[in-house]
Amino acid sequence: MHTVDGFALTSWDRGYGDLAFKADFTTIRQVPWHEKSVIIFADVETMHGEPVAPSPRQILQQQVARLAERGWHGLTGTELEFIVFDDSYEEAWKSGYRDLTPVNLYNVDYSLQGTARIEPLLGRIRRSMRGAGMVVESAKGECNFGQHEVAFKYDALVDKCDEHGLFKLGAKEIAAQEGCSLTFMAKFDQREGNSCHIHLSLRDEHDSPVFAGDGAHGFSPVFEHFLGGQLAYSRELSLFLAPNINSYKRFVAGSFAPTAMLWGLDNRTCAFRVVGHGPSIRLECRTPGGDVNQYLAVAALVAAGLRGVEESLPLAPAFEGNAYVADAPRMPTTLKEALDLFDESAIARDAFSDEVVDHYVHAAQIEVDAFDAAVTDWERYRGFERL
Repeated sequence: MHTVDGFALTSWDRGYGDLAFKADFTTIRQVPWHEKSVIIFADVETMHGEPVAPSPRQILQQQVARLAERGWHGLTGTELEFIVFDDSYEEAWKSGYRDLTPVNLYNVDYSLQGTARIEPLLGRIRRSMRGAGMVVESAKGECNFGQHEVAFKYDALVDKCDEHGLFKLGAKEIAAQEGCSLTFMAKFDQREGNSCHIHLSLRDEHDSPVFAGDGAHGFSPVFEHFLGGQLAYSRELSLFLAPNINSYKRFVAGSFAPTAMLWGLDNRTCAFRVVGHGPSIRLECRTPGGDVNQYLAVAALVAAGLRGVEESLPLAPAFEGNAYVADAPRMPTTLKEALDLFDESAIARDAFSDEVVDHYVHAAQIEVDAFDAAVTDWERYRGFERL
C-alpha cells in the first residue's frame, strides 16, 4: 500500500500514469453480504487499450489460450484454509496480532462439534457464496486452532480463480461484519499453516478427460508427461506457487505441507498427489498456501505441465511412504531462493515473457529487502536483555 520504484510498468520515471480496467461483463455476480451490490471482474489495460502483461488474470488467460491451441481446456478447484479469531480486525491490529483468541481451542479436523461451534459464521459464508453463484460442497474443521475450510465445486480455470478471489474477499468482509476476523496467511504461528490445495485436470473439445487412459494407474500418456513437467519445473516456478516471505515458513516436515518434489497416489506427504479415477483423475498440487495468487499459481501449473508434454517427459514411479524423509529435490526454503530460480528460469521466460518475469522478480526483491530491514518480535525476545 505504498509506492515503490524500479518497475518497468509504473515508476517515478514513468510518472505513475493511469491504467484502465476493462470490465468483463460475463463475470457479474451479486454480492449478498453488501446491500444492493454486484461485483464485476476486469482486465487491466493501458490507456491505449493494450493488455498489461503482468496482470495475473491475463497471465492465466494466456496459458488458457495455449491449452486451447491443443484443443484442451482446464478445470480446477482451489481448497482454501483459514484461521478464525474471536477478535475483530481492529482489535487484532491494536494488539499487534498478539494473544488473539482462536474460535476453537483444540484441533477440530473433521469434527462436527468443532465446526458447529462457529456455524453462525460458516453458515453465513456458505449461504453468501451460494448467493454469489458458487456451488458450495463442504465446510470442515482443520488442524490448527480455529482453522476451517469451505470448499467449492471445480470450474473453468479463469472462472474458478475469479471465484477464489471473491471468496477470500467475501469471507474477510463477512467476518468483519460479524465482529471477528480470519486470516489466509500461509503460516500464522508454529502450528499447521493455511494451505490452498489446487486440483487440476484437462478435457478436450468433446469434453472428454485428457488425463484418463489405459496406462499404469489409469493414466494417459499426456497425463504422464504433464505430471512429469510438474516435477521437472515447479521448483523454478515456485515464486508463483509461494509468493511471500511467510509462504516458506509453511514447508515443515510432518505438517501436511510438502517439502519434496515428488508425486504419489493419494499420498499427502508429496508435493503432487494424484486422486480420482477414470474421468475424475486429476493432480492435486499441495504446495500453495492460503496467501497464493490463484491466477499465477494455476498459470504456473499449466506452464510446467505443457512443457512436460512438449518434451514428452517421462514420469518417475509413484513415491510410496514418507516423502518428508525422501532423497529428492526440495522446495526452495526462502523467497530469495525462489526469486533467483524464477529469474534464471528459461521456461518462465518462455511461458510468461521477460516483462512478466522481471516484474515479479522485482516485486519479490522488494519484499525480501523490506523483510531484511525489519526488526522482529523474535529478535527482541531473543536479544533485548540477554545480548
